[in-house]
Amino acid sequence: MSQNTIKSWHEVAPQLTQVALGKAKADLVITNVQWVNVQSREIIANTDIAVAHGRFAYCGPNAKHCIGPGTDILNGDDRYIIPGLCDGHMHIESGMLTPARFTEAVTPHGTTTMFADPHEMANVMGLEAIRLMYNEAVRQPINIFLQVPSCVPSFPGFEDAGAELDVTDIAGLINAPNIIGLGEMMDFVGVINGDPKLFGEMAATRLVGKTIGGHYPSPDLGNNFHAYVASGPADDHEGTREIDAVERARRGMRSMLRLGSAWYDVKKQITAVTERGLDPRNFILCTDDCDAATLIHDGHMDRVVRHAIECGCEPLIALQMATINTASHFGLERELGSISPGRRADFVLTSDLEKLPIDLVYANGIKVAQEGQFVGLLKPLSWPAEMKETVRVKQPIRPQEFDINPPKGNNRATLKANVIGIIENQAPTKLLQIDLDVKEGLVEGDQGKDVCQIALVERHKASGAVINGFVSGFGYKGEMALASTIGHDSHHMIVVGTCKQNMALAAHKLVETNGGITLWRDGQQKGLVKLPIGGLLSDAPPSQVAKDLVKLRQEMVNCGCNLNNAFMQHTLLALVVIPEIRISNRGIFNVIKAEFVDLFIQ
Repeated sequence: MSQNTIKSWHEVAPQLTQVALGKAKADLVITNVQWVNVQSREIIANTDIAVAHGRFAYCGPNAKHCIGPGTDILNGDDRYIIPGLCDGHMHIESGMLTPARFTEAVTPHGTTTMFADPHEMANVMGLEAIRLMYNEAVRQPINIFLQVPSCVPSFPGFEDAGAELDVTDIAGLINAPNIIGLGEMMDFVGVINGDPKLFGEMAATRLVGKTIGGHYPSPDLGNNFHAYVASGPADDHEGTREIDAVERARRGMRSMLRLGSAWYDVKKQITAVTERGLDPRNFILCTDDCDAATLIHDGHMDRVVRHAIECGCEPLIALQMATINTASHFGLERELGSISPGRRADFVLTSDLEKLPIDLVYANGIKVAQEGQFVGLLKPLSWPAEMKETVRVKQPIRPQEFDINPPKGNNRATLKANVIGIIENQAPTKLLQIDLDVKEGLVEGDQGKDVCQIALVERHKASGAVINGFVSGFGYKGEMALASTIGHDSHHMIVVGTCKQNMALAAHKLVETNGGITLWRDGQQKGLVKLPIGGLLSDAPPSQVAKDLVKLRQEMVNCGCNLNNAFMQHTLLALVVIPEIRISNRGIFNVIKAEFVDLFIQ
């Protein structure tokens, strides 16, 4: 059996039965372990685990009857054996890595299953991007299930992406193997208003018995929330308060509690379980968005589990939220998510259930990581040239493109502007109204008030469109600019800066490199992360991408920014499906009112 292929249960069930009886011999037996049973939520000492054909065949007190001349023996040394960790909602693209490189980064952290929505690449290159993400994902030695992106673009009519998907596209993909369901239904306003396209997508998904992902970021838990739940989404990861977790669970949704690079939503919501005593089976841990630096230096799902435990969750419950709960939600509890006969042999050996050091990782019965090092076999694709030529911008980009003129006829020295306000460690923003001075006929940011300029540069059709606005919360000082071709979800170029000359230099650099992130200060490049695939991904080693990203983060600090993982905040400034205010390629957008607003208040 090849490293990244596992036979279906019905193909090997007779052989598993014979191994359990001792009439056939196991491929691998793990002896002397403490079995963390997430089915019964207990720890069973002095256990042996037998593996055959990539699946668990026997879990019990003594597996000598399963051992033959060709059986590999692994002494567990009385360590805990836990199921491989599952990420219930995430985007591979947030790691800035291809699926193969992402696998290399997360497997040493105990992640053996991911449920990934590739809507970032889909917004750049549509169906072809989904096909390539799928083809590389299914070749890897761990389990990667994909969801079909539901909203490309995320909010039609209010933004323009590089591609569009319709109901026919969704229906043509939804029943493929390793497609687990429909990706997060981001256009919650469209759902509430009865958009037939969105309901057509959800119907196509339900007709084949697959799961509809949710995305309801509004704090309104009244009739709009009830209507959204009734429409079909089965889970939601956008909660930030305890009441969000409670209400989702009460309404039959799985409440996904996320800890990403910049989203710290577990602590405020897990009290629904730890203090209010709600049934933990309806709660799932996930990451949503983790960049390469977080993956390499802090961890992946192991980091989320540790954090949940630090927030007061019992270790076995936290592990359930990262294994069996996730598998059950997607209808795979008979396939993975626990160490039980018949399931895929995905497991981790660890010496401590609270600190959770990841000593050894197996996926589908094969060793894939040991002591923090990936030891599996990656099978990357050769990405075609057209995927590396996606930054299409009308040249040249001049400093004047970022001029912000006052309204016609204005004769005031000060204008009140609608400003995007950053909320640290959360995806939502807040609408601020800040007085800005008119100087020499133009309105610019004000470092004393922590207001920078933000520009969205259209990068899919070379239209030359540039939308300008203001953002507050980064704390930048001096003459600088940060530009990226990551701009969820339509992924135009986002440029934030205090100096228009540096903004132009940064934007031009990203055209030159065919995508990425760059920081400029005083006319000099201070940081660069090259992301040539779709302007979102790199096929370089994860350690190199992480190194470049850490340097860039430090340069952001050097420019005065002290927000936790501020770059992730930067990338979401154009995400028009999360309140309260965003920038789109069509203007400044009030998400709650679903309408564009003038930059200045008359």
